[in-house]
Amino acid sequence: ILKMASKIFTPTNQIRLTNIATVRLKKGGKRFEIACYRNKVVSWRNKEEKDLDEVLQTHTVFSNVSKGQTAKKEDLISAFNTEDQTKICLEILEKGELQVSDKERTQHLETTFKEIASLVSGKCINPETKRPYTISMIEQAMRDIHFSVNPHRNAKQQALDVIRQLKQSNNIPIQQAQMRVQLTISGINTIYFCIVLISWKIVFLAKDAKKFKEKMNKLSTAPHIENEEFLGSSMQLICSIDPGVFRELDDLLSSETRGQGQLELLSLMDVAEEDETLNDLQEEKTND
Repeated sequence: ILKMASKIFTPTNQIRLTNIATVRLKKGGKRFEIACYRNKVVSWRNKEEKDLDEVLQTHTVFSNVSKGQTAKKEDLISAFNTEDQTKICLEILEKGELQVSDKERTQHLETTFKEIASLVSGKCINPETKRPYTISMIEQAMRDIHFSVNPHRNAKQQALDVIRQLKQSNNIPIQQAQMRVQLTISGINTIYFCIVLISWKIVFLAKDAKKFKEKMNKLSTAPHIENEEFLGSSMQLICSIDPGVFRELDDLLSSETRGQGQLELLSLMDVAEEDETLNDLQEEKTND
């Protein structure tokens, strides 16, 4: 048995385990542990990873992972009322505590903090200047609002939290950059759908008008039509939308065209054309 926590042998099959993350659960007065791959536990809990074999290094329950000591059968039955180790591993994975050193925890929080700032920087702009914020500026704004990283949630989820909190705090002027999209609409619904986009409150005489209006009311903001063009029996619309309604608009288009419509993301807009990414990168390096 190796004494290093990162390299152990299971006493049953002598398979060498490396890159270990230990999840521990105390139950029935006993300690039970499972050996997982690093960075996979959080992904599993966030439902990003669904393959258990990508998370567990082995379907074996240990009393001490670092020493390679497997749990006794009688202890498993007493605590979990089963000796099915895969079922027990699942319970430990869901309810157990991920064991990390203080250094690892600090490093993970710092890395996640920077990742969140990077995501916010890429999604948002200063509405007054139409320029994106640099990552370092977002990091400072996050510190100003005393944002704390949640190690159990992924960076994308927390980036949305940061955007919401920054808007509420009025610490800096910020908004999500609008998306420019193209809708291609074919068939008999062309004119009908065009009217819907132009006016959310128009009263339709079509028999399904009420149902459709109810769906439209679920959209948080109305798309702004920049251009429309008829191509034979089809029509193309260029619209600017809030990123939050992209999926809703896609669902609407799909239902109105019976799956024959197409929604394409063209670009993020509301960013000053003279803005240069290279300048932001240079500024970022200077601030570091």
